Amino acid sequence: MLDYGLDTSGLDRDLGLPGLVAEGDELDALVSAHADWSLPTPAEGWTIAHQIAHLAAADANVLVAVRKPDAFDAGGHDADRDAAEGAARPRPALLAEWRAGRAEVAAALRDTALDHAFPWYGSQLTATLMVPLRLMETWAHGQDVYDTHGVPHRATGRLRHIAALGVIGRELSFYAAQLPMPTEPFRVELTGPDGRTWVWGPEDAAQRIRGSALDFCLRVTHRRSLAETGLTAVGEDAKKWLDVARVFL
Repeated sequence: MLDYGLDTSGLDRDLGLPGLVAEGDELDALVSAHADWSLPTPAEGWTIAHQIAHLAAADANVLVAVRKPDAFDAGGHDADRDAAEGAARPRPALLAEWRAGRAEVAAALRDTALDHAFPWYGSQLTATLMVPLRLMETWAHGQDVYDTHGVPHRATGRLRHIAALGVIGRELSFYAAQLPMPTEPFRVELTGPDGRTWVWGPEDAAQRIRGSALDFCLRVTHRRSLAETGLTAVGEDAKKWLDVARVFL
């Protein structure tokens, strides 16, 4: 069983939930203001409708995992197929489904006990980890839509939840790349949208990552290549991490 990261001490469900709701609302405002959902996004083969359909399908899967764990089928979902099926639906119906689903997910995760585990694609998660995962996915797929329309995706303090997820996902990154797991500690120093520095890891660590929180989040969600960011790395393992960084399989 693959764990998404053992150390979740830097994550807070109750702090992350308002961010999850706000991120969905801002993306909702953007897509609602544009009638044409057939525009292609940076994700090959995916239109705006595919992006929204994917988010709606993922929310539905979360609800099954939380409410009916025995019915959750980790192998029965195909992201491309689910997105294509959803994208084929009338725009008003898809929008209504996504709105209802994300509201239900927020309520379900808010009401789920912090120590209650539920299945999720090869792992067991809790609401503490699922909240930033849903925030990350909403933000990342939202980035594709913002890029499609050529409008800025406003950087907010919500990035801290995504950045924290990226930090604890370091093991996942090396695992997915089939690289040996580093044994040295890492130091990550990111500048948030308000100019403050967000820090993870010991101050004397030899392996170090520096840059903006926005660039780090864009990198770990594969929305930007490393060359398109201003991130810097000190140490061979830190450099390898930035090359293979991810927050999902």
